[in-house]
Amino acid sequence: MDELLNRTRAAVWHPCTQMKQLEAAPPLAIARGEGAWLIDTDGRRYLDAISSWWVNLFGHCNPRINTAIIDQLGKIEHVMLAGATHEPVVELSERLAKLTGLGHAFYGSDGASATEIALKMSAHYWRNSGQPEKNGFVSLQNAYHGETVGALAVTDIPLFKTTYAPLLRHSVQVPTPDARLAEPGESAEAYALRCAAALEAYLAEHAATTAAFIVEPLVQGAAGMAMYHPAYLTRAREVCDHYQVHLIADEIAVGFGRTGTLFASEQAGIKPDFICLSKGITGGYLPLSAVLTTDAVYAAFYGDATARGFLHSHSYTGNPLACRAALAVLDIFEHDNVIAANRVRAAEFTHLLSEVAAHPRGHHFRHLGMIWAFDVADARPGFATRFHRAALAQGVFLRPVGHTVYAMPPYVTSADEIRGLADAVLTCLDNPEI
Repeated sequence: MDELLNRTRAAVWHPCTQMKQLEAAPPLAIARGEGAWLIDTDGRRYLDAISSWWVNLFGHCNPRINTAIIDQLGKIEHVMLAGATHEPVVELSERLAKLTGLGHAFYGSDGASATEIALKMSAHYWRNSGQPEKNGFVSLQNAYHGETVGALAVTDIPLFKTTYAPLLRHSVQVPTPDARLAEPGESAEAYALRCAAALEAYLAEHAATTAAFIVEPLVQGAAGMAMYHPAYLTRAREVCDHYQVHLIADEIAVGFGRTGTLFASEQAGIKPDFICLSKGITGGYLPLSAVLTTDAVYAAFYGDATARGFLHSHSYTGNPLACRAALAVLDIFEHDNVIAANRVRAAEFTHLLSEVAAHPRGHHFRHLGMIWAFDVADARPGFATRFHRAALAQGVFLRPVGHTVYAMPPYVTSADEIRGLADAVLTCLDNPEI
């Protein structure tokens, strides 16, 4: 293990990491995975309670996804999608269209790429429609949509954004419907509608220069798993329709069952103009993202002029191996009735986490689908790192966001494993030094 850690410090620039901190808190040296578990080079096991940054749905080394990728390896590993096509990308596009009610999937490599695609596509739509002045974007306070320059422009996390502010295009943030911010006695629904009124007030004045409103449906992940009432999305859809502004649903983190429905937008009874998908789309196997949109948007790009087309590309767009992994994921959802099974599993897990919910250091314990979170009110600077290391000592891989501890486990996690997670979290919370 020590040799691998020395080599990673010398050669790898780790993401979202101050590299100097790796001297005191080295990364896990992972050799392999089994189901919900990560296994290091010394054979120690760690419950992957955050699904390796929210991507793993059905466990590490899932035999059905493995089989699909191996089968595809014997056919074609990659071909450029400009000027060629292949069965996996066509089938995946057809199935995603059926699931979302949108069509013509455009593929990228990761979540931030999906955000970039949706933003560009929206602004270009308005340009092709004779309204080039509609090129501004609105997002929520504390929003996170990725860290490439375009995606960062609609992100509202100072830690990520402030340094690069001179590079970013201006965007506008409207109040977040995060239920933790409701006034005493105000329901989550009432607060959500109050925030939706603020969105409407902004668009009433600025719709003529606004291309789209981009939103993380129901849960703002990097904001500390901020959860809100679906009434906000229902009203946002109505407002965007009234003022002719696109609604972009960033389902990168919350899609594929994380909130209890296949897509979080379903709980508001809405269909967005664009949906951004990534993370769980391949079950945590291969980088892939997709943006699906309406036929009306697609039609605005269709014509004889090349410049009217959507000239955006990635070398690995629609990679056949990634598409086969995604198709295997959709097969598992369909054949195993995953959404219904997860509802039963989530109720059981919430019961098993009841002592965590009642712990005196915890506040705002919340749960939606297969996501659980709470805030630690007395958290001191460095809390997230200390909690992370203490949880590792208990055999659990967790990475708090600021003072928020959350769990987003793979769907194959058992009740016994969640019981172990609860015990580990309680041990950490009982330590006043953490």
